[in-house]
Amino acid sequence: MKRLIVDMDDVLADATGQFINYYEKEFGVRIERSVLNNKNEGEGFPDNHSTLREFPYRKNFFRDMEPNPGSQEVMEKLNRKYEVFIVSAAMEFPQSLPEKLEWLGQYFPFLNWKQFVFCGSKAVVYGDYMIDDLPHNLERFNGEKYIFTAPHNMHINHFKRFQDWRDIESQLL
Repeated sequence: MKRLIVDMDDVLADATGQFINYYEKEFGVRIERSVLNNKNEGEGFPDNHSTLREFPYRKNFFRDMEPNPGSQEVMEKLNRKYEVFIVSAAMEFPQSLPEKLEWLGQYFPFLNWKQFVFCGSKAVVYGDYMIDDLPHNLERFNGEKYIFTAPHNMHINHFKRFQDWRDIESQLL
């Protein structure tokens, strides 16, 4: 059985949407997702960058994210075909560990806790396929690398790309 490594933030979960929602609550300004296209994470929001960096340290930031459309249904199918591991570089935000574990239990109850890997660097994982939104996580991976489209990586063109979960479904199932 082939091993599939799947990232959480901006792959399974809509982290970009969470930043947009927190920004709107904090400053009363709704940022359109398209304004963030082709900009590094955090860029595209008007000023207030120091506050943006605080959001992931706030209670329930990770717990209250929405799943990306299609992720639940497609992951359930992938879990039957592949040896699936959810790998998240979660050490920078220690409170994210229990929040991410609870989130996975709520939205992906068909996965087993043994399939969750919370780490500092994804360089320690190996597999046949990896789906991630951040190029630096893919660069050191030994298998086939897929970048999952997010506003901050639209300019990256040296990895195979998945636009959304329907794209993953059509290519990996």
